[in-house]
Amino acid sequence: MPKSTASFWNPDRRLLLALASLAGVAFFLTFSALTYRIGFPLDDTWIHLTYARNFALHGEWSFRLGHGSAGSTSPLWTGLLAIGFLLRLAPYFWTFFLGWAALSLTAIRAEDTARRLIPSYRSSLPWVGLFIALAWHLTWSAVSGMETLLHGLLILNVMGILLERSPRYLTLGLLAGLSIWVRPDGLTLLGPILFTAFLQEPTWRARGNAWLKVLLGFGGIFVFYLLFNLALSGTPMPNTYYAKQAEYASAWLSLPLSVRLTEYLLPMLASPFLAVLPGFFLWAYRTIRERHWGGVAGLLWFLGYVGIYLVRLPAYQHGRYILPAFPSLYLWGLLGMAAYLTSPRVNQRLSFLWQALTVILVIAFQWVGAAQNARDVAFIETQMVQTAHWINQNLPAEATLAVHDIGAIGYFTPNPLVDLAGLITPDVIPFIRDERRLAEYINASGAEYLVTFSEWYPRLVEGRTALFQAASAPFQFDDEMRVYRWR
Repeated sequence: MPKSTASFWNPDRRLLLALASLAGVAFFLTFSALTYRIGFPLDDTWIHLTYARNFALHGEWSFRLGHGSAGSTSPLWTGLLAIGFLLRLAPYFWTFFLGWAALSLTAIRAEDTARRLIPSYRSSLPWVGLFIALAWHLTWSAVSGMETLLHGLLILNVMGILLERSPRYLTLGLLAGLSIWVRPDGLTLLGPILFTAFLQEPTWRARGNAWLKVLLGFGGIFVFYLLFNLALSGTPMPNTYYAKQAEYASAWLSLPLSVRLTEYLLPMLASPFLAVLPGFFLWAYRTIRERHWGGVAGLLWFLGYVGIYLVRLPAYQHGRYILPAFPSLYLWGLLGMAAYLTSPRVNQRLSFLWQALTVILVIAFQWVGAAQNARDVAFIETQMVQTAHWINQNLPAEATLAVHDIGAIGYFTPNPLVDLAGLITPDVIPFIRDERRLAEYINASGAEYLVTFSEWYPRLVEGRTALFQAASAPFQFDDEMRVYRWR
């Protein structure tokens, strides 16, 4: 068993957390295989994989060879996926391996942070890390094939350094800069870092030095990110940054604030976070009372981070856009519970009851999460992947397709594409929800077929007979993907 003074590099604890992460990932994949088949729960994963394959095998940063584009939100994640193609382990094994590695490192980092900050937390069983390793949203992220957990790991490292009151400002700047290569919203990490440096350092000279180190570290990486996007698309951010907001803004903002807030709160509460919710409030109260500026900065960042998405994008797909903040949110709650339950004044029975409740919630939500992931995979496989294979077998390879969801279709077919979601066809972003102008654009592009869900574009598909309709059996989905002849 681990010694009480064990460090981050204790092999027993690290191995246990890696194995727990592997068990969660294996459970999700097995559940998916038994329900329908192994796959990815998001179509966007295939977008990353298409860029990764072209980069690895052809040296091009493109979705369609010969046409460079900034349609990948996460260049760093795409670059890591490209290694799988070089090793001939893509698209599945390497992608799931990366997800497992990110989950394991996140659990290990959380456990290490808790033991450094809570001297009384000396349990031989790494409860904090196990909670992170088996929280279902994080397991789902690990098998999603997306950059979510890598981003969450970088955020957790920043929050951990701030909580430890470490003066490693250059490192913090570098982490913030690196996070932007994973997701553009990594830019928000500058806020809590600079906030903490300003309030934590005792003199103006020390504050200036701290800010200089942060900005040097951040700027040294961020400038290359800007140049990368400018070279590909002429804009400082990837196409997805603009396309997603344009696509969902009007419908999402038309909903009452209470409805939008509920949709963002649900992913946090439909999870084992319920077990550590009291600890979160205890930790937040103590952090504010003691003026622990790193913790206060983290809380403000979290509110701002969720708030930005609350007013811009819907909380669909299990709140996937705010999931990178969940490891830090869970850690704060676990810190509060660990400090309270390891206090000499707390009855050991209470501690045992909390542990039992937490185990029950983690296991129950693992099952719920695995079932949801299996259904997500079945949807992508029956709708996107099946449609892509039909196109490959029945339509000319040179026929241009107007498509809303380009991921699997782009990966499995060679056809030229007009992307109605604007990721690789940014020209449509200004009128992305205007079906009349979209029809004009499709006509001008020479597209011969339209591939979409009928509910997305009722006017575009009106009066057209589908050449193909994806089957949903044995599942029941609200809509099926169809292929229409456009002209």
